[in-house]
Parts: sequence; C-alpha cells; structure tokens
Amino acid sequence: MPGPERTAPAPERPPSWAGSLLAQIALGLVCAGYTTGAALGWGTPRLALFMGDFGLSAAAFTAAVSCFLYARTERGGTRPAWLLFAFSSFMAGAGNAVWGWYEVVRGQQVPESSVADLFFLLFAPPAIVGLLVLAKKPVTRAGWVCLGLDAWLIAGSLLTLSWSLALAHTAHFQGESVAQAALSLAYPLLDIVLVSMVLALHFRRSPGNRSAVNTAIAALALTVLCDALFTSPLLRANYVSGQLLDAGWFAGSLLLAYAPWGVRRPPEPSTVRGPGVPSRPIAGSLAALTPYLAAAVCTLGILYNVVEGRRIDRVVVLTGCAVVLALVVRQGIMLIDNIALTHELAQKENHFRSLVQGSSDVIMIAAPSGVLRYVSPAASGVYGRDAEELIGTELAALIHPEDLGAVVHEVRRFLAASPAEEPTTRIECRFRSGSGDWLNVESTVNRHQGGLIFNSRDVTERVRLQAQLQHNAEHDPLTDLPNRALFTRRVGQALGGRRSSDPGTAVLFIDLDGFKAVNDRLGHQAGDDLLIQAARRLQEAVRAGDTAARLGGDEFAALILGDGLRDRTARETQVQEIADRLRLTLSRPYRVDGGTEVRVAASIGVAFAEPGIGAGDLLRNADLAMYRAKAGGKDRVELYVPQMQAEVVRRTELAARLRSALHDGEFALLHQPVVDLATGRISGVSAQARWRSAQGILFTPAEYLRVTDDGERTAELGRWLLEEAVEQAAERAGSGHRTPVTVRLAARRLLDRSVPLGSVEALLARHGLPSGSLVIELADTDHRIPLDELEQRLVSLRRLGVRIALDGFGSGHVAVHALRRLPVDILKLDRGLVEGVVESARLRKITSGVLRIAGELGMQTLAEGVDVPEQVLALRAMGCRHAQGMAFSGPLDEYRLRRALVRGDYPLPGAVSVPAGSGPEPRRKPSPDPLT
Repeated sequence: MPGPERTAPAPERPPSWAGSLLAQIALGLVCAGYTTGAALGWGTPRLALFMGDFGLSAAAFTAAVSCFLYARTERGGTRPAWLLFAFSSFMAGAGNAVWGWYEVVRGQQVPESSVADLFFLLFAPPAIVGLLVLAKKPVTRAGWVCLGLDAWLIAGSLLTLSWSLALAHTAHFQGESVAQAALSLAYPLLDIVLVSMVLALHFRRSPGNRSAVNTAIAALALTVLCDALFTSPLLRANYVSGQLLDAGWFAGSLLLAYAPWGVRRPPEPSTVRGPGVPSRPIAGSLAALTPYLAAAVCTLGILYNVVEGRRIDRVVVLTGCAVVLALVVRQGIMLIDNIALTHELAQKENHFRSLVQGSSDVIMIAAPSGVLRYVSPAASGVYGRDAEELIGTELAALIHPEDLGAVVHEVRRFLAASPAEEPTTRIECRFRSGSGDWLNVESTVNRHQGGLIFNSRDVTERVRLQAQLQHNAEHDPLTDLPNRALFTRRVGQALGGRRSSDPGTAVLFIDLDGFKAVNDRLGHQAGDDLLIQAARRLQEAVRAGDTAARLGGDEFAALILGDGLRDRTARETQVQEIADRLRLTLSRPYRVDGGTEVRVAASIGVAFAEPGIGAGDLLRNADLAMYRAKAGGKDRVELYVPQMQAEVVRRTELAARLRSALHDGEFALLHQPVVDLATGRISGVSAQARWRSAQGILFTPAEYLRVTDDGERTAELGRWLLEEAVEQAAERAGSGHRTPVTVRLAARRLLDRSVPLGSVEALLARHGLPSGSLVIELADTDHRIPLDELEQRLVSLRRLGVRIALDGFGSGHVAVHALRRLPVDILKLDRGLVEGVVESARLRKITSGVLRIAGELGMQTLAEGVDVPEQVLALRAMGCRHAQGMAFSGPLDEYRLRRALVRGDYPLPGAVSVPAGSGPEPRRKPSPDPLT
C-alpha cells in the first residue's frame, strides 16, 4: 500500500539499507525475546504481570513518541495521520499502565469497568481517522458514496460473522448490566470498524512513503487481530497478563514505532513502468472483488446459524439485508458510472480519431519488430502512398540507407533510456515517397506497448532552405566561390587531421592588377563581369580536391592540398608552376560589357604550411607574399619568406614613430639646386623633406610615406613643408639670394577645403616672399580630380605670383589631358624619359617631341633625375632648359645651399672648374619623391 504524497521532503536523510536492515534485525530480536518470555511464563507470576502490563505500556508509549517525532519533521499532508497514530498509541499505553497499576502495584484484580477501558476505547477512533487521512480522497460524490458503501459492506459482513460467532453470546450474557454489555460490545465493534477502514482504504492509497504506511497498516492489523482474539469469551475468561497474546500487542506497538523510520523507497510513478505493463493488477482485482467477498462473509455468518440449528437472530437478518442492499446500490452506481465512462471514452476516441485522420502529420505505430501496424490517412498527402500500402511494411525499408544506421542507433538509445527522464525523442531522416524521391522527414517518437509511435512531418522545404542559407553564408554572392569564412575553415581542416604532417599544403593569394582602372573606366557592371570570368578561370584551373575562393573585391585565393611529397624543393617547384599557370590564365584578355576587351594582370603570393602553424598565420603569410609581388612590379609570383614578416613589423613600428616625428622636430628641410643647362647657374631650388629618426636614420619621402596611409598625417607634413620652404626662401631673399623655391604638393591637396587659397596668400604676405619666388609642383593629376576646380585654384595662385609646374609629364594620357586644361608655367619631364634618353633612340625621339611641344606652348622645361654627364649633354642638345640631379648636386642643408648660391653656378660637362658648393651629398641615384 503506497503512502500519502508528500508535498515537501523530510529534512532528515533517509536511512541507508544497511541501517534499516540492522533496525529490522533488532526489532525482530526484541519481539522474539518478548514472545519467548511470554511463552515460558517469564519465570515468575509477578514478572509475567509486570511484562504483560508495563511492558505493553512501554511499547505503546514508544510508538507514540516515535510517531510524534516523525510528525514534527514531516511537512506534507500526512502529518495529521501520524499525530493521530501517536495519540492512539498513547491511549493504548495509558490503558496498559492503568491495568498494571491494579495488577502489579496494588495487587488486585482489575475492575470490570475502569479508566483503562476508557483509554482502550479511545485507541480505535484516532487510528480510524488517521487511516482516512492517508487514503486517496474520492474526487466525486459517487466516489464518496462508494467509499461509504465499501466500508459498510466490510463492516456489516464482519459484524454478521462476529455476531454469529461470539457477539450474540456477549449481548445476552446473564448477570451483566447494560453498561457492562455495551462495554463488552464496544471493543469488537470498534475493531470491526478499524478493520473495515483498513480493508476499504487499502486499495485507495495515495502515492507517497509506501514502506512507512504499509508498516503502519500491518501494525494496526496485528493489534486488531489480537483484540479480536481477546474478544472471544473462551480466551477472555482464561486471560492473564503476560501470556502469549500480549506478544502480539507488543509486536504491533513496536512495529508502529518502526514504521515512519524504516526504509522509504521513492514513489513509483506510472511513467516508470514500461509500455504495456498493467499497473498493480492484483490490487485492482482485489478492489473489484471486495463487495462480493463482503457478501460471502455475510452469507457465511447466516449459514453458521443454520448449521448450528440456532434461531436466526434479528441482528443477523438486519445486517445481512443491509449488506445486500448496499451491494445492490453500489453495483447500480458502478453500472451508471461505467455507462458514463463508456460514453465518454467513445466520444474521446472519436475525437482523437478525427484529430489523427485530419492531421497533416503522419502518425505511424511500429511493432517491436519494426513492422508498421498503423499508418494515418495523412500518408497519402505527405508521402504520396496509401496508408493501407504502408501497413505491414518494415520501417527500415522506407528509410534512406545512409540514414538507417543513425536512426537504429537513436532508437536503441531511446529505448534503453529511462522513460521518466526522456519520454520522447526526435529523429530526422530521409523517407522514400511514392514517386521514388527521398523526402526529409522529422519524427517525434514515443513508446507504445513495447513498440514506437512516430509523429512525422515533411520538412523537405525547410531543409532545402537551411541548405540554401548555409550556402549563401559560406559563398560569395557574385561568383559563387567559397568566401573568406569558408576558405579559412577549409584551410584549418587541411592543417589538422591526417594532413597535419603534410608540408606540401599551400595557400595562394591572388590580386588582379589593373582591375580598379577597369571598374572606374567601364563601370561596375563590367567589373563584375570580369570578376565572374576570373572566378570561372580560377575554378577550372585548380585541381578537384583544391579550393578556390573569393576573399573580397579583386582578391582571390586558392588552397592547394599537399600530395605527400617530402622533398620540399620539388613541392615548391610544383606549386610555383601551378601559381604561374594561374597567373597566365588570369592575365589573358577578358571580353566585358558587350565585347570590350580588357586586360588585367595577377600578382600571386604563395605560403606553405609549416609544423604547428594555424590557418590565420598561413593566410597572413600568403597575403604578405602577394603584397611583395605587387611591390616588386606586379604580374608575378612571390614565395613567402620569414623576412617579409620582419619587414611588416619594421614598417609598423616606423609608421607608429612617424605619427609623433613631426611634433618632436625630427623632420629637416633640404634643397636640391635646379641648374640652367645653358649657363650652369642655379636657377632655383627644389624643397625636399627628410626624416632623421631618433635612432639617427635618415629616411627619404619614398621610404617613410609608403609605410603609412594616414591621410591626416600626410596633409600635416605637406603644410609643414610649404611653411618651412617659404620661410627659408624669404630669409634667403633677405640675404640677397632671390632664388625661386619649388614645393611639391598633391593636386588633391589644393582642392582640400582645409587648405584655402587665402592661407597661401597669408603665408606669402607674412614672410614677405617676392612674387615669382614660389613654384608649386603638382605631384599627381588623377583623372578623378575635377579639372575645372583645379584650374580655378591654379589661376588664383598665379595671380599671387605663384608659378605652376606639372610633374611627371610623359607618363601617360592623363598628363596630356592636364596640360591641355591647366595653366602651367614649367613642364617637368618624367624620370622614366630621362633615365633612358642616352641608351634608347626611341626615348630620345619621344623626349625631343615633348620638349618641342613645351617650347611651342611657351613653357619652361625641367628634367629631374639627371645623374650623369651624358644625360646633361643629350638633354641640352634637345633643347631642355633646366635640370636637377646628382650630375650637379644632391639635396643640401641650408648651410651648404648658401655656399652653393654664393658660388652661383655648377660646371657643365666639358668644363674644367670645380663644382660650386663645399660638396653635395654622395653621388647616388635618389629615390623618387612621391609627397602626397
């Protein structure tokens, strides 16, 4: 019999099995010792009386204390029951103590009616109410009526039998008063009620501490049994305290004392039982047979009177009729209740059948063997197969072979798990449809009578959408190549697993040189078309197991997996051949925008996997190699070497120091003389900035400007250069050296609103620089710069007496376009024309033509980078007017420049005199000055 449900756990820890076993052994030894003593008469009559009275009293008080202490710790709904059991045991203990007072202390016989009888009568009512508290309460009025009828059926039957056997004799006992007869009948009647409640409530137990309640019921049953034996006139007439009957009462009290502290097994919810296992079939059968057993007991009582030849007692007749009437009423109630339940069950069955048949999900029931026993009609709409066709089919035959192993594994794991912890599971697999296609099906699986219930739905579209979203997240939308995230993951996979020891894995970083010009000239549509074609060529050029990807913009990458070669040189040669083949493939002409032919080149950086290297480091190395390829002239393949990383670190540190160098006064201004090729005199100077770092290293603009892309820092340096050059030129003019100074500025800086024209005018006025003493050299003429705005700026500057020089003429059509639009005074030849003017007859013709155009336009000409006398002779013969370069002098500081200006000229080739100045910088080919 399960105990009542406890809403809160007891604070004490449940005893262990070992401790419970020891307690049971001790309880058995104590009861066995008492039984042995009672059977042997305890040795002396006085000791027998003592043990029969005060021994029973001590046992009952022990049970009272035990139940009371347990009730104090119990916080659930069973606490009142244990308090009532404690009170009932206390009454029994008090009755036995009064009995012992008479027999042991006072040495006299107990009176027929005493206080002990009152205590004994108060034993049963609290126990009966306690059992009611422990019982599972009916939820309907019909249930309460049935509970009352069951109790009366049992009580009436026992009363009929007891009256026939003994109570009739007690009721007609001669010589006793009415009070004595009533007292004699009270004991057995209360015991009958107690037994009736025990039997009636035994089959209505609520879940809870089953062991404690079962033990308490056993203790009360043992006590009632001893009371029934004591009620027998034959036994009661010969009863003396300390006899064997007392051992039953003693054991019942100790058993009740042990009940709350015994082993308390956790409740066994119905969900723990496996499918198809009936819940307590024996208990259910006994509960159903209880009314009939009660009627049988009543019939036995009546038959006993007939067999003994006695006259049928009126009490027997009344109780028998009452029992039969209760049985008829109970059966009528049960019949009505069953009809209502049957009707309700039919309604629910129809309701659930309509839900199953109308559901868009397919419900299938599979037997333990895997054969489908039921398939809902929705199968025809979902699977394209009739439900009758699927019934009897093995489920394994309908699942995709690649998914079958995972499904079987999950089903076995689910069946082995506890139903309480995992009542359902979810399985997703491919299911064969009626057309032969494979559908993605998601199923919720439940247990059902040893088999399984599958609640399945078609999720094919969802799976396709998820796959498409996953593809979009990992691929470039324009070219459909893997994007940077997927490429990085595949590189990581290639560097791990079984390929981790293969040094032949390499990453290629590819940049399309000239793509930006195509995009700017022909538009983004043509640029996208070129990228799509380049991606297709790249995809076709790599091997089947390799990966081609687009990282963004015009940057692509390729992962070349190793083939197990241990010869690093041979592997490098092989990969470099692949890279060269890719470079040639990507450099072939493209036809875009309806047939326009364009060309781009490819700069490729290659990095090989090293032991312990990560995906991020390998990609960085390939990126560094690619930038080295672009810096080395583009359209080439460059292998990564560790020095590249050191160069990046150096440039990063240099860029960081450059940010504070200007404020720390580390920049110095040098001037390179401009020489008149006709007279050798100094006709001007070109201002150039040099950075002397804190470490004493002197950097040219070509060296320190390429390490930073900080436009604000570059603009600040340009403003400093202009102010320093104007200030020093004004000081030289004040000393009598009115030599024009040339300052190189980016054309886009002249259009910057942060450098208004008024600031140049204010600068010239502040330092008093004479008109014509400042020459602004345009460092670039990007076609994206609006020439109309630039022309207006230059006209305004010329009104201030500032002359304009155009740098780099001869490098492309952009300079010709600028020459046609802009007000230019001086034309500066591109260094590329000057370097080959001696060796190349073709360049001599081009240079001669450029000089002739400048002369016809009334412009002065200036050649930059004139380093050898042969170039001086060639340029002078072609009509070039001015030159600067190492053939005359390198950049000079202010002191050496003034000495050169005092001398006034430099010897031209063929002259004998020593060059002016105390010595220029060492004769070496200077780097270009791309001050932007």
